[in-house]
Amino acid sequence: MTKKTLYTLCSVLCLLGSTLYAMNADSPTQEAILQLQVPTGTQDAGDALRALIRQAAESQHPTSINIPKGVYHFYPETAPEQKLYISNHDQQPTHRIGIPLQGLRQVSIKGNGSTFVFHGRMLPFLLKDCAGVSISDLHIAVDSPLAREGRIVKIDEQGGVTMQFPKTPVWSVKAGKFTLSGKGWELSPNHALGFRPDGAMLAHGLWGDMMWHFPAEQVSEDCVRFNTGAKAQQYKLSVGDTLVLRNAWRPHPGMLLYRAEDTTLHNVVFHDSLGMALIAQRSKNIHINGGGCLRAPGRMHTTAADATHFSNCAGLILVENAIYEGMMDDAINVHATCPAIAEVLSPTTILARYMHGQAYGFEIAAPGEKLRFIRGKTLENTKESCEVEEVQVISPKHILLKLKQPLPKGIGEGDAIENADWHPQVIFRNNTVRHNRARGALFTTPRPVLVEGNHFDHSSGSAILLAGDAQGWYESGRCLNVSIRNNTFEHNLTALYQFTHAIISICPEVRKPDEQHMRYHQNVRIEDNTFITHRVPLLYAISAADVSFRNNTITYTDRYPAAKNTTPFILQHCENMQLEEPAAKP
Repeated sequence: MTKKTLYTLCSVLCLLGSTLYAMNADSPTQEAILQLQVPTGTQDAGDALRALIRQAAESQHPTSINIPKGVYHFYPETAPEQKLYISNHDQQPTHRIGIPLQGLRQVSIKGNGSTFVFHGRMLPFLLKDCAGVSISDLHIAVDSPLAREGRIVKIDEQGGVTMQFPKTPVWSVKAGKFTLSGKGWELSPNHALGFRPDGAMLAHGLWGDMMWHFPAEQVSEDCVRFNTGAKAQQYKLSVGDTLVLRNAWRPHPGMLLYRAEDTTLHNVVFHDSLGMALIAQRSKNIHINGGGCLRAPGRMHTTAADATHFSNCAGLILVENAIYEGMMDDAINVHATCPAIAEVLSPTTILARYMHGQAYGFEIAAPGEKLRFIRGKTLENTKESCEVEEVQVISPKHILLKLKQPLPKGIGEGDAIENADWHPQVIFRNNTVRHNRARGALFTTPRPVLVEGNHFDHSSGSAILLAGDAQGWYESGRCLNVSIRNNTFEHNLTALYQFTHAIISICPEVRKPDEQHMRYHQNVRIEDNTFITHRVPLLYAISAADVSFRNNTITYTDRYPAAKNTTPFILQHCENMQLEEPAAKP
């Protein structure tokens, strides 16, 4: 018997005596308290914690799993494997799952400030078919992120940029290419993001990422010279800057919520991930309080993509008092997925196809739910909806839908469908979003959205985007009730990302806006906000109606160059816009 097997067996046996019961004198409800009993350090805590989770699943009472404060490690070799289709990620044959929370009811995991380190390629947390699960006071990290950070120590006259890298995570130079590697993967970066020593993202005014295909030469044990030619000057690089060399691969998020209800994350911190930090799909009622995505000591970047991402969710999404910094994408993104109609087989039967390569295979509709239809060219929703009678999964990308009512007139191939019952209300308040790539917050839902009391600090694209399309990502959910109030927008829009024409961008992708009979986003109120900016547009809107912009204040600075178009408002195909020039402060 190996030492590792003996250690795991002893850990599991310890669990037999680790269950206590607490009785509340005022209530007959019992709570089972399970205690993790493994030493912190280098050992694999996976088997011991998963054994506790199995006990919690079998308990007839609300259950707490208590984690003594420490550092715990999890490895893919002992983790269970499962096939999952995860929205907005590169689909994998299977996922190794570090902590599988499945079929749980009223279970809380109390981390007490612990750090969980996940090794190799794996999905750290899965919450599937759960209700009433809470996770608190926990830090989540991966041992080898899909990016490497290096500090610029020299820029020579020949266009060479020499960078110094820590010895870990692992990197090497192979055949003139800078190569990243970890357990079960190896890749070469093709993009870079730059950060100044104070943590601000490099504002080079170009598309957010710097292309980084340059020949590499290792010049010392910890230094690599990249032959960038004239790009060092074009990118406005300086000695002392940190570059994050990365690839756009997204194999696993840090946490997946799938068919989960009433989930609470309290002071849960993601330091890094192999994709988005948190993604929720087909889930209801999610409360995030505190925590967020925070830089580990000495690091500039956090997650490989969005911090939080909600696809086809319902109920209330409440995100408050969190900090999101150093992400490779947005702090929050809320949307539905709208497959295209591939073929109309009868007035009540359609074949639908998931269109984007990173978003397919998960449920869009179930019998008894209602579908709404989107006209592909104009992005207009039909007033009529149809109830689903039957769903047949033909393949991961194709579903056959039988409806109880005939399709609305004029709807056919090339149009799209969305679930009228699965759109969430969103409250995003008292959060800090800072020094991240792309946008701060994206919302695409017809339910009420409140964005209040946040500080959008140097998000390098638009601070807020109201999106929507039925031709690219196929992410839908027209906004009909949005309130953006009492926020501070500080030096956003320092790079030209997509959909980022202004600090607040209302930018659905409409092919034929001149043929619309109804504008896409409506009833947006932007009030009592503070803008600190370097003369870029404040509001861009296309296909919007009933938008008010009033009682806002603005302070202009010269910290960054002004945009080519400094007009406060840029409008296209809009109606009933009530826009006040913001009060300027000296």
